[in-house]
Amino acid sequence: MHQPEVAVSVTPNTAQELVDEIFLFGRALRSAVITSSVDPIPTALVGVLSILATYGECRQSDLAGELCISQSVLSRQIAELVDAGYVCRHSDPADGRVSRIRVTPEGNALLHRSKEAKAALLRATLSHWTEGDALVALDSVRKLERTLFEHAHRARVSNSAIHSGSSL
Repeated sequence: MHQPEVAVSVTPNTAQELVDEIFLFGRALRSAVITSSVDPIPTALVGVLSILATYGECRQSDLAGELCISQSVLSRQIAELVDAGYVCRHSDPADGRVSRIRVTPEGNALLHRSKEAKAALLRATLSHWTEGDALVALDSVRKLERTLFEHAHRARVSNSAIHSGSSL
């Protein structure tokens, strides 16, 4: 009879190596793809714009929570994006004291050009890889990303419940 595999937890050494490699991966990606980009705005603003485009029209406070940054930091970034014409702001119909933000057509066009340029740079960098190699890497990165985001979401919900005095 076949015994089901028992999941073995990740060892502390492997976890530390993953942390180190993820940090180095971020540096390598920025070095190879992002800093080579011809974006007319800083990389951090492209990141905010990209998350807003994915998240959709929302209150600025909701986006700050999604990005795990303070509202004051996001406020400065949104002001720059509004000034550049990549984001627009309007009153929330449900509460006129609050603004809603969304990506403009110009912002979407910038994101499209930026993603195409970065994909072309990465494709050239990975020219010696097979499609299979790239798909295996993509699957691993997606699995890790999902796990990290799910954990972060659970932690935010838990912290919110603790601060509001309720229990889960």
